Amino acid sequence: MSVFITAEIGINHNGDLQLAKRLIDAAVVAGCDAVKFQKRTVDKVYTQEYLDSPRKSPWGETQRAQKEGLEFGKEEYDEIDRYCKEKGIEWFASAWDVDSQIFLRQYDLKYNKVASAMLTNDELLQEIASEGKYTFIATGMSTLDEIDHAVDIFEQAGCPYELMHCNSTYPMPVEDANLKLIRVLADIYKCKVGYSGHEAGTLVSTCAVAAGATSIERHITMDKTMYGSDQKASIEPYELCRLVKDIRDTEKIMGTGKKVLTPAEEEVKKKLRG
Repeated sequence: MSVFITAEIGINHNGDLQLAKRLIDAAVVAGCDAVKFQKRTVDKVYTQEYLDSPRKSPWGETQRAQKEGLEFGKEEYDEIDRYCKEKGIEWFASAWDVDSQIFLRQYDLKYNKVASAMLTNDELLQEIASEGKYTFIATGMSTLDEIDHAVDIFEQAGCPYELMHCNSTYPMPVEDANLKLIRVLADIYKCKVGYSGHEAGTLVSTCAVAAGATSIERHITMDKTMYGSDQKASIEPYELCRLVKDIRDTEKIMGTGKKVLTPAEEEVKKKLRG
């Protein structure tokens, strides 16, 4: 099985459906397997006090205005669903509350995603696990005990899952990548382990494949200087193309681990050993 590559659009569309389509196009051109969004019910995820607090944004002067400005509703997701089908790419989303997870059920999505911030939200995890869809579980900010608990919910529900090693800093310093943990998690939980990256550039994500990652997720943007908290930790279309190519080359480079002589090496052997 080849590494599953997800281009995380998240909220980098800035509430603009046309920008979201451009990001989908970038993922298609690069050769990604899927694009991912984020879905929130603003009044369920955030407190009234927080939503009323000040924050300047293109949509107004409060946190509520900013959060609501970044949210797509049914009309936009209907078009995203149609557009992704037209372009031949899978899409899914990480829900940040139960209502959002239920909202996503109206689409025939193959995958679910547990965001690192939601790993300890038992109610949401149980709702996701009840669907039985293949679920990517990000493990940023989490202890092994917390991962144990989340995994147990999915195991009890009989829901297939894949952990994703992650460091939840934006952008992440490369020295914090700790890619050796990918193998450790795979050994502990006896499951596939991917990598969700927030670092600058593409080297760490490519190295993650060499370290055993079975999936890669990276935030993408059309321009890192755009408005948004995730833009600086994202990669632009040309970087995404390079990352996908490097991942596919790395898969070839890593090989099978079996000691075999290639036909070309057999010819050299005949010449040098007679």
